[in-house]
Amino acid sequence: MAFFGSRAGLSPDFPTPPADPVVTDVTTEEAAVRPPTGRLLHVTSLVKEGDSVAKGAAVACLRHAPDICFSAPVAGRVARISLLPGRKLSEIVLFREDDSSVETHDTGPATTTAGLRRLMQGAGFWPWLRRRPFGGMPSREETPAAIVVMAADTRPGAPDPCQALEGREEDFSRGLAALARLTEGPVLVCVQSGTRLEWPDPGEDRIRKVTRGARHPQAAVGICVHQLFPAGLDAPVWDVHAEDAAALGTLLRTGSLPMTRLVTITGAALRESRTVRTHSGADLRQLTHRIVAPGQHELMSGAALDGHVAQWLAPRHRQITVLPRRPARNRPHWLVAALNRNASGNPVIPSAALTQAFAAALPATPFVRALGAGDDETAMKLGLLSLLEEDVALADYVLSEGGHLKDQLRAVLDRIQTEFAA
Repeated sequence: MAFFGSRAGLSPDFPTPPADPVVTDVTTEEAAVRPPTGRLLHVTSLVKEGDSVAKGAAVACLRHAPDICFSAPVAGRVARISLLPGRKLSEIVLFREDDSSVETHDTGPATTTAGLRRLMQGAGFWPWLRRRPFGGMPSREETPAAIVVMAADTRPGAPDPCQALEGREEDFSRGLAALARLTEGPVLVCVQSGTRLEWPDPGEDRIRKVTRGARHPQAAVGICVHQLFPAGLDAPVWDVHAEDAAALGTLLRTGSLPMTRLVTITGAALRESRTVRTHSGADLRQLTHRIVAPGQHELMSGAALDGHVAQWLAPRHRQITVLPRRPARNRPHWLVAALNRNASGNPVIPSAALTQAFAAALPATPFVRALGAGDDETAMKLGLLSLLEEDVALADYVLSEGGHLKDQLRAVLDRIQTEFAA
């Protein structure tokens, strides 16, 4: 995994076999409705095991905000409903059936902002939005200070969002106009330099195109938010993928929310890489069947930098990574481990790679040290509130075994959120 330096960001090289240029459509035989990344959500199930549901139909809603629904990514039969203590959503598994039924919604009330919100929440679009600070989807009545639409992705192996928008420019423009109605601030569309992405003028001056570089993390959402419109405790910033913005435009035009998304399958444990059109909650085992090389491997939803081992494609992910499983290492005796453990953590060594791991967008070394020391005030001044775990994943990779930035960042964010809500 070599690095190729640049003046703004890095290009981590993760081995992967050559890709099949043909994009195939795949609907997996099993699919799961999963909550977005963040705090666990208390839900009310709207279906029972054995029920048949149409594609896009609501299968659960938030207990304290029943207008916000989670929708079925495929038409099928409910196989299993898994709830954690407190009726917190774990997963709702569906068996696909040969049923072309699709849930449709009345778009008439969407002419008002309140009606647009109700449509987005009832159709299952709301969980596709993410707020900063703290992460998770926005609350029912929240108004963002700005919205960032990501039409660029610099993570290794990521699909080109502009490819997913080909032929959907009208719906993309319609979706951008709808998002602009939810905020009084700007709607910033981030595109990669050299990309020719154009869409019909939605007639809204607050929608602006912003060019980002080709090296990671220049198109990491948190870096974009920090540089373009920093999030604050009283000024939340939302982000959404460009393909989802186009899906919102399709919802307004047809009354049905598209569930498909462009996904790449990469990794060193594959015989060939692929790009597929599939759906949220897709079964990773079926998507990688017949293309995995012999030997033990791990299926990850997301990129090699910030993904996690999973069975289902996470709600916001557009990458699947298959890596060889590392052999288990012998654990040292507990006394030896205790003597070798540094209770205060390893010191951060300033380096050019660490600075570039944040695309030189913020003072990397002071920020990392503030996270390690639990210095909430300094971390906030340096840009903490615009970032989430995925935005520091490259810095963790640069620090190797000495990096625990994702855990440290989450601990600081949770502490600030608790104090802010008190």
